[in-house]
Formats: sequence, structure tokens, C-alpha cells
Amino acid sequence: MEPEDHAAAHALWGQTEGMGLNATDGAEGVARFLRRNPGLSVVAESAGTIVGTALCGHDGRRGFIYHLAVAREFRSRGLGRLMVARCVAALAAEGLTRVHVMVFASNPSGRRFWEHLGFVPRGELLACTMELPGPTIL
Repeated sequence: MEPEDHAAAHALWGQTEGMGLNATDGAEGVARFLRRNPGLSVVAESAGTIVGTALCGHDGRRGFIYHLAVAREFRSRGLGRLMVARCVAALAAEGLTRVHVMVFASNPSGRRFWEHLGFVPRGELLACTMELPGPTIL
């Protein structure tokens, strides 16, 4: 995935049920993510049109996959699994041993997809978010 893919990728994300978007998914935020994680994110194309995406990166310890999306008419063909496999292989090549995904609790089809691929729900974890600039903590 390259920064110039953003408009088409963002359009696909906006049509994908269960996908959460916010200001960090704009062109600048995605370009920053891609620069920090070169060569890890992927797009799938058909006839020059983006029909699948996976944002992939890491923090040096753990890998993360965000915004896995496949256009409705291209689902159930193994495209999502292929993109995840590409991301997992790229993270492993960088020496990482674990990858995380986040799925909205209100997205049962997304959860089934990830579990089918072998991702294990972590019931003991709770994702917490704070928008920046946030309150002074110290």
C-alpha cells in the first residue's frame, strides 16, 4: 500500500460494515503510518481498482493489523486470508512473534473471520482510548 492508494482505500473502508473510522484515517495519518511501517501494508486490486486492504505495522514488540477490508463482491474467495498471510509473514520477517487485531464487539462476522484464521479472543484485555491532546496525567 502506498499513500496514493488512500482515497480508494478510504472509500472501501467507508463501505465496509463493522469498520470504525476516525480522523487518524485521513490521508496524512495513513501516510504517516505507512512511512513508519514501510512495505508491511497491502492492497488487492482487480482491473486497477482496489478491492482489498490491510494496514499492517508494529511497535517493535507486537504487530498490528488494522482495516482489513474486502469489497463485498470479492469476499469468500480467500482474499482476506491471503492479505492477512502476507502481513503475518512480513511481521515474522521483521522478528516479531505476536500480532494483534481489534474487532468491535458489535461485529460478529469480523470476529468469526479472525477466529477462523486462528486469532484468539483475549477476554482478559480491555482496549482503552484517549484522544490527544488529553488531560495532563503527571
